[in-house]
Amino acid sequence: MKYCKDFIVVGKEMIRSDLFILKLQYQEEVLPEIKPGQFVEILIKDKKDVLLRRPISIHDVSKENNQISLVIQIVGKGTEELSKIEMGNSLNLIFPLGNGFSLIGNKVLLIGGGVGAAPLLYLARCLKEKGTAFNTLIGSRDTIQLFNKDKFSDLGPLHIATENGSCGFKGLVTEHPIMEEDFDAVYCCGPTIMMQKVASIMEKRNIPCFVSLEHKMACGFGVCLCCVVDTDTGNKRTCINGPVFLSSELKNF
Repeated sequence: MKYCKDFIVVGKEMIRSDLFILKLQYQEEVLPEIKPGQFVEILIKDKKDVLLRRPISIHDVSKENNQISLVIQIVGKGTEELSKIEMGNSLNLIFPLGNGFSLIGNKVLLIGGGVGAAPLLYLARCLKEKGTAFNTLIGSRDTIQLFNKDKFSDLGPLHIATENGSCGFKGLVTEHPIMEEDFDAVYCCGPTIMMQKVASIMEKRNIPCFVSLEHKMACGFGVCLCCVVDTDTGNKRTCINGPVFLSSELKNF
């Protein structure tokens, strides 16, 4: 079920000049069920030059406090306006949208690249609650690009790869030694080229690889058809059938 509700901004943390985390308080008694990998569509109020809602993946969920967290990168007018919002202000969200991660297996690997790692924190939390053994591998260009390392490591083993070697392993996530271990499944979020490389490695080893696609999603309901992807069973809409897909189902991926 989808909801259109107002949330109150109760936390705002600037990670760097173009990246911030919003903590939002749900106003109803109980926060609806949210699956890891789902996203929200945020209304930008009172801005005539920002007509469409902005799709943002859900970074974390606190069921006890009725709160959700969103990692937002400033890439245009809409996200720039969101960066100016003040504590106590309200944001209207349509949520939860999309198809999230399927929690399978007893030992899994989470792989995130840059800002694309955002959905993995809530995924890690859900896996821990389920009792699934997991490792998290996050890659970035340098230390500045990393966020919430402490929260990730609190939930389970965290491995970091930076291209310049400023933190953790020096190199790409696909070159990290943990990639050679056996897992029942891999969950991947980040730049498309990174996910394609990870998927190629895992498919050769017959390890299911779930990828969260980054596409423009104007409506979030599958009406505008701007997020269509080609799969083995025909065209599918990222906002309805995704954003999480099994990599082997995607054509030309």
